[in-house]
Formats: sequence, C-alpha cells, structure tokens
Amino acid sequence: MKSQLKVHYFQHIAGEGFGSCIDFLKQHQAQITATEFFALPVDRPLDIEALPSVDEVDLLIIMGGTMSVNDEANYPWLKIEKRWLRRYLSQGKPAIGLCLGGQLIANALGAAVSRNQEQELGWTTVRKVAHVPEDCFILPEQFEIMQWHSETFELPKGAIHLAENEACRNQMYQLGKNVLGFQFHPEITPETLKLFLENEEEISQFSGKYVQDIQQLKRTTKNNFIQGNQILNQAIQYVLEKTA
Repeated sequence: MKSQLKVHYFQHIAGEGFGSCIDFLKQHQAQITATEFFALPVDRPLDIEALPSVDEVDLLIIMGGTMSVNDEANYPWLKIEKRWLRRYLSQGKPAIGLCLGGQLIANALGAAVSRNQEQELGWTTVRKVAHVPEDCFILPEQFEIMQWHSETFELPKGAIHLAENEACRNQMYQLGKNVLGFQFHPEITPETLKLFLENEEEISQFSGKYVQDIQQLKRTTKNNFIQGNQILNQAIQYVLEKTA
C-alpha cells in the first residue's frame, strides 16, 4: 500500500461513516477525508467543483444510505455525485461501493437500480458465484454477512458477478481490477449496528422472510462482524495493489 495514501469517502446519512476499515486504513497512515452529503444545505445546489479533485483521491469508498439512487428529486446531490463518479472511474482509479455505494457506482455507469423482490435486513448467508475467473477478487465459498436493503443493482456493463444468495442475486460485482461493488455491509461494526437499530422508522419499512427479528439482532455477538470486516480490508488491499 502506497505511503501517504489519500482516501476519500462519500457519506450519505449521519452515523454511517467508515465503519470497520477506519482502523485498517489508519494502520497504513492513510490521509482520510470525507464528503458528508447529508450535511449539505437543502436550499443550495451542490457544485461538482466543490467535491475533491479526482487527482487528490487515491481510493474512494462510498457508504450506504436510506435513500434510493433514483430519488434525485428529493436528493439533488445524487446527480452531482454520479457525475463525479463517472469522472473518477473513467481514470481507472480504485473504488469500493457499499450497499447504496455499490448501487451508485452501477447506476452512474448506466445500470438499473430497482426494488428487489425480497427485502433483506439482518445476518444472511451469501455464496461465492461458481466459475469466477481466477484473477478476480477471492471470496470465501460462503459467509454470513449483514444486509440492509430494499433495492438491488443490475450489473454494470463489463462487470463480473462475484456473489449471490436466495434473496438477491446480485450481491457483489467487480469492474476491471479497480472497482468492487457490494450489496451487503462488510463494514458494519457493533457500534454501527446499534445506531441502525435505533432508526425505528426505517426498520418499520421492512418485512418478509429475509428480515431478521430485531430483538435477535440486538443480541448479535462481536464474532459475527469479524469475517465481513476482513473481507472489506482484503477488498481495499486488492483494488490498491491491482492499480498500483
């Protein structure tokens, strides 16, 4: 990992910051900056030039959020964010998209994001897709991971499908060597989950057989988070090494 790595992250809702990978990046002396879209004045349009220069970012991490990538009327900064993403990705620079972040990358590149047949909330099993090319990012054959979504992305043109489960076919994709898009939440920590569970209005919008009991979720042990956090750290290492 290069010295003085400049990492920027896009945060869409309060409380959903870097998550687990903050410690991993600090261990590598990364310089970390953020754009907090949720804190922008609602009455002032966002200028794309207010976002960082693409040349100033070595790694972009795009976090999740409760909004839809399609809701540009209520969140006009989404359009600017997608424009900036296209500018950034056109240079082949490394990016990680988590849940909404994975949807944003896909949508910025022309792929549809729409309501998934099933909602997912809680710990579910995700499987590595069979016959993934050998030089792609390597996932465990299956793993337990945190889900929190109602929508799903189609794969962007040229992307390789990496992971799936019964509830949602497109759980992860790779684009080139520099982009990994996740539908799930590998970054989640006990502290982040606690904040998620305080949002009763958001939780009330979820139902179905892939929605875990909230009281059961509150009893989640620290061991549940370890594998997902490791996968995210490995993903960061992968995109940085492949674009070095």
